[in-house]
Amino acid sequence: MTSIDTSVNGAKPAAATHEEHDFRTLGLLVFLISESLMFGALFASYLIYRAAQETWPPEGTEVELLLPAINTIILVSSSFVIHRGDAAVKKNDISGLRLWYGVTALMGAIFLGGQVYEYLSLGYGLTENVFSNCFYLMTGFHGLHVFIGILLILGVVWRSRRPGHYHEHKHTGVEMAEIYWHFVDVIWIILFALLYILTRF
Repeated sequence: MTSIDTSVNGAKPAAATHEEHDFRTLGLLVFLISESLMFGALFASYLIYRAAQETWPPEGTEVELLLPAINTIILVSSSFVIHRGDAAVKKNDISGLRLWYGVTALMGAIFLGGQVYEYLSLGYGLTENVFSNCFYLMTGFHGLHVFIGILLILGVVWRSRRPGHYHEHKHTGVEMAEIYWHFVDVIWIILFALLYILTRF
C-alpha cells in the first residue's frame, strides 16, 4: 500500500514547518514593567513626602552633587558600552562581546563602589528622617538592581566561552542583559533628578 502525499505542490505539512516562539524577551519586558510600577510607587511616595515638608531635605541630611554626578556619567556611559557588545555578537565577534560586556560590568562595579563611598561619607543613616529613609531605600533598591545586572552581564561573558553558544543568529541572552541594563540606567536618571537635582530647588 503506497503512502499518500498530503502536501500541496511538495510543501511540507504544517507540523513540520512549525517554529517555536521564544517568549523570554517578552517575559523580561513584563518583569521590567512590574519593576517600573514598584519604582513608580517609590517615586510617588517621595514626591508626596516632599510636598508635605516645608524644608526639603531636612537640615543635616543634605546630599553632595559631585560624586553622584560622576557616578551618573559612568552608569549612563555604560549603556553605550554594552550596546557595542550587542552589536559585536551580531557580527559574530565574540571577543568583542566579551570585551564590551566585561567593561560594562566593571563600570557597574565602579558605580556601586561610588555609591558605598557616598553612604559612608554622608554622616546620617536610614532612620534619621523621612528624607534619609527615602534616599537609602530608593538608591539601595536601585543598587540591588545594578548588582543583579552585573551578574547577568558576567553570566553572558561566561556562557560566551562555549563555542557556538552565541552567534549572529542566536543572541537572545545578550539582548536581554542589554535591555535590563538600559532599564537600570533609566531608573537611575530619574533617581538622580529627584534626589540630587530637585532637592536644590
